Amino acid sequence: MKAFLKLIRWQNLLMVAITMVLMRYAVLAPVLSKIGVILKTGSGEEIPVILQSPWYDFVLLVIATVMLTAGGYIINDYFDIKTDLINKGKVIVGTKIPRRQAIVWHSIFNIAGVILGFYISYKAGYIWLGTLFLVVSGLLYFYSASYKRQFLIGNIIVALLTAMVPMLVVFYEWPALYKYYALNAIKPPNINFIIYWVGGFAFFAFLANLIREIIKDIEDFEGDIAYGRNTVPVVIGVLSAKIVSISLILVTIILLYLAWHFFINDTLTLLYISIAIVLPLLYVIFKLVISSEKKVLHSVSRIMKLVMITGILYSVVVKIILTWNLF
Repeated sequence: MKAFLKLIRWQNLLMVAITMVLMRYAVLAPVLSKIGVILKTGSGEEIPVILQSPWYDFVLLVIATVMLTAGGYIINDYFDIKTDLINKGKVIVGTKIPRRQAIVWHSIFNIAGVILGFYISYKAGYIWLGTLFLVVSGLLYFYSASYKRQFLIGNIIVALLTAMVPMLVVFYEWPALYKYYALNAIKPPNINFIIYWVGGFAFFAFLANLIREIIKDIEDFEGDIAYGRNTVPVVIGVLSAKIVSISLILVTIILLYLAWHFFINDTLTLLYISIAIVLPLLYVIFKLVISSEKKVLHSVSRIMKLVMITGILYSVVVKIILTWNLF
């Protein structure tokens, strides 16, 4: 059981679920509550907009997303046995878990995830949205089998799929909101800006994950070059890959402060992003500049993962500033 939980990266799966819960209840719900609407059957007074997608459909959405993610981790380890032996010195698939068993679990998670995806899409009234889960399943497979060996393509795909996690919450809440208020409100509310709120988290997740993937490729340079993988450091060199990573980190920092200045501009947010996000990013830059040791790169990769978590946890700050009107 321990090997299986490690194979599916249970901590990452938990973070996927927490991210989706936070997007729904710490971002969407308080943002929507700031929008007033008058219902046709109401007293004529404005009331706040509330979530309309049933909680149990949301739970199925989370389960479907977690299942596809777990399947992706399994197939990734399946195709990475040789390189992991060089880069990590140990593997799970082929030792603690037989290769055939790993493929069976990959198939189970993917089939279940896709079926659930089509079901909740049907419940939302847009069954074609289920194809999104089918595409994600295919991308995760071909990423592990081929794309991750190609220059930058694999990194971008993983970053995009990471960014899609928070956006899924909007994709499946939007139809329910639109249908309910289009029918029951005197004037349907403008809910377009919920995309910008969640989109901000998604874009941050994209950048942070892209940076982390490049750093991980630098860490795995030996195994990748041994098996002919055209990763960023293999193609352009370790030094250039570091420069790309540092440049992306600086872009991320600049965008964070621009978003704060133009859209939020409250003290709590400034303190949070400076301490919980920017300081660790500056430390990552420092470590990338002074060392190329595998151990250091591994710790830097873990710090980037922590930055991704603190970035998502900013949603709690959003709930606080919206609930207490701290703008």
